[in-house]
Amino acid sequence: MVEPGVERPAEPTLTAAEKQQLLRRQQLELWKTNASRLRRRNILTGLTIGAFVLGVFGYTILTVKQEKVVEELDDEARIHVFRGPRTGANS
Repeated sequence: MVEPGVERPAEPTLTAAEKQQLLRRQQLELWKTNASRLRRRNILTGLTIGAFVLGVFGYTILTVKQEKVVEELDDEARIHVFRGPRTGANS
């Protein structure tokens, strides 16, 4: 409470530009304090996405190689089916 008869010092009033500048300084300080945490999160997210992509790529390559092996086995099986069974008479 203010006693009657005692004058308070005049509070400076801020213009709109000064208020905006003060707000921007506060935001800049906030960004500076949180930048390292944000950078760490971004790196972790990037590594996670990269690992996922490499995993999918590796799995795809492995699956395609296995399909080629299976196709080669199928081709060999077809050849044996066309030739017929191996018996003592036709070997």
